[in-house]
Amino acid sequence: MPNILIRGGRVIDPASGADRVADVALADGKVAAVAPFASLPRSPADHVIDAEGCLVTPGLIDPHVHLREPGFEDKETLATGTRAAVFGGFTTVCCMPNTSPALDLPELLGFIRERARETALCRVFPVAAITKGRHGEELAELALMARAGAVGFSDDGDCVGSTALMARALADARPTGLAIMQHAQDVTLTRGAPMHAGVVSARLGLAGWPRVAEEVIVERDIRLNRSIGCRYHVQHVSSEGTVEIIRRARADGQPITGEASPHHLLLTDEACDGYNTAAKVNPPLREWRDVRALREGVADGTITLLGTDHAPHTADEKLLPFEEAPFGLVGLDTALPLYAEALVDSGAIDWPRLVALLTIEPARLCGLDALGLGSLALGGPADVTIIDPGLSWTVAEADLSGKGRNTPFLGRAVRGRAVATIVAGVVRLARRPVAAP
Repeated sequence: MPNILIRGGRVIDPASGADRVADVALADGKVAAVAPFASLPRSPADHVIDAEGCLVTPGLIDPHVHLREPGFEDKETLATGTRAAVFGGFTTVCCMPNTSPALDLPELLGFIRERARETALCRVFPVAAITKGRHGEELAELALMARAGAVGFSDDGDCVGSTALMARALADARPTGLAIMQHAQDVTLTRGAPMHAGVVSARLGLAGWPRVAEEVIVERDIRLNRSIGCRYHVQHVSSEGTVEIIRRARADGQPITGEASPHHLLLTDEACDGYNTAAKVNPPLREWRDVRALREGVADGTITLLGTDHAPHTADEKLLPFEEAPFGLVGLDTALPLYAEALVDSGAIDWPRLVALLTIEPARLCGLDALGLGSLALGGPADVTIIDPGLSWTVAEADLSGKGRNTPFLGRAVRGRAVATIVAGVVRLARRPVAAP
């Protein structure tokens, strides 16, 4: 395994509080040194990367992706999805269990680990299903799946609608230390609704999906959890009201976290105008007041981490009429500059906080900090992302390295990009020269 010297970048490691121009040495797949600029010799290194003008961060972590394998390999695979991840600067992804079969057994988690070893370009950790088959009727064996390597539990794509079953899930998950990750959607309020309930849905003649469908589930679960104390995480928050519910719960000391996705931080339901299926997502794009509330939630610490909800579909599926087309968009390749636009360029947060939301915070959610992920600690895994925050580019289909092309961001001018992605000391992406010492 080659030794690598990264020279002269702004090293941001929120886990340790580091933020300085420095050199980083990687050896034998580990972080060997972080030292003042030009203080490390070039000679032991096999490769040198000049990071002047760039940010050098722990490898980015996405806690919410859909890799579609097994069962939907026409949409994505572990190989193609992790290629998109490293092209976007991510060194670790956590894959959702809405596969076929659903990831509801220890043996299926083992399949994911083995396939990742064989084909993945970055680290892959499975999130296990809360209920058997994700049908919402019978609880899966959460303790067994925790021992088999699950990093959380979710029926993502579907909500655990039964109050009694959710109470049992919270109680069974608590001893494992893993979080219940809820896809908050009261289906009795959203049946037949392909987009947000508002002026745009009325103009298009489409049934509307109200904010309260998300909010009532989150409120219910938090109330259930008051006497249980399980770690509880709200996936892809979309509603202004949900942000406030989470804010109050966290102020009360409850172990609640929430995540925001790039599209919910930037777009409104206006993107669906013209029956644009590329903007059809679950939960739906809402209104500017929701976008503003999400950004404020990130700024004040209510929303504690970011997840792309990368959800690839085939081109033919997204060509169906709006009501019939599947929900979801691809996000791994484009997430970093979109997060920067929504949160840094808007003044909501600075780059060190954005790096934290993409590294140590998701690592803590999924217990990956115990493996040394999410930081640049000496002796820890040599997972590093190098970011050029000023690099301007325009999103094109050629920039999407997974199987999916379903995104409303095609043609958007953006700024900021990963120029190198290093996983366990192996350079998986190099948009800058990797030179001899």
